[in-house]
Amino acid sequence: MNRLALTLGPLFFHWPAEKLRDFYFRIADEAPFERVHIGEVVCGKRMPFSDPAWPEIIERLEQCGKEVVLSTLAAPATVRERKSIAELCADGRVVEINDITALPARSGRPFVTGPFLNVYNEATARFLQRHGATGICPPVELSLETVGTIAAACPEIEFELFAFGRLPLALSGRCYHARLHGLHKDSCQFTCEQDPDGLSVDTLDDQSFLAINGVQTLSDGVHAALFEPADLAARNIRRLRLSPHGCDMVEVTRIYRDLIEERQDPEGARFMLSCLKLPGHLVDGYTRGKAGALPAQLT
Repeated sequence: MNRLALTLGPLFFHWPAEKLRDFYFRIADEAPFERVHIGEVVCGKRMPFSDPAWPEIIERLEQCGKEVVLSTLAAPATVRERKSIAELCADGRVVEINDITALPARSGRPFVTGPFLNVYNEATARFLQRHGATGICPPVELSLETVGTIAAACPEIEFELFAFGRLPLALSGRCYHARLHGLHKDSCQFTCEQDPDGLSVDTLDDQSFLAINGVQTLSDGVHAALFEPADLAARNIRRLRLSPHGCDMVEVTRIYRDLIEERQDPEGARFMLSCLKLPGHLVDGYTRGKAGALPAQLT
């Protein structure tokens, strides 16, 4: 059985440059990831704050033996944003495409796709493979069985399961954080920085519902896909993606590393995760083909 690899996905949230640097330097030095994604994927307005920090972060990650993947915006809205995607697609490193409009700029060279891209069947996966896709992280609402079916039809592609974090559900043309603070999107004052793991939103009946992150809608719960390595290998899943949050991501990574190397079972891993300071309760319904907000449980 091939050894599963661990990926740190791109950060969804707006963190100050100093926090970015400290977070990724620790990831570089201590976290057992093979691959780390960097770059802004949610809101292009944040890029002037984070872009200056990335070169130093990339250098540190690569010095520590991590493969760096450049992630692109999932919903480019301006000429400047589309130009930034084209510039990233020209880089010699692997690029993650999160919007199909980036394909012409990268086609023919290796790339991977993120969960924002609509890959719901084998035909789409094969289309992307013909244009250079070497890896696919399918949309988060697909069940493990469905991902396995697509992966079985495309054995040359490295399929990656979104395994930890608040689930990226949707992107909007409007900024929820700006509206919450009585501001317009164009003058948002970057209020999303006040909620470094997103802001939980309850229903009128005070029930947990979703989380907002600028223009992004996320799950309120923290998704935790925990399976025996043999179950994942049988479905041609070769990578697990962990999404960055403000909790101890080094410890999260160690828990998943112990799971895939069979030093820990799914029940023990779930307990260990529940002991961390997470922004929401653990859920895993989507991987079981059910409502995504269902509490995490053994399959």
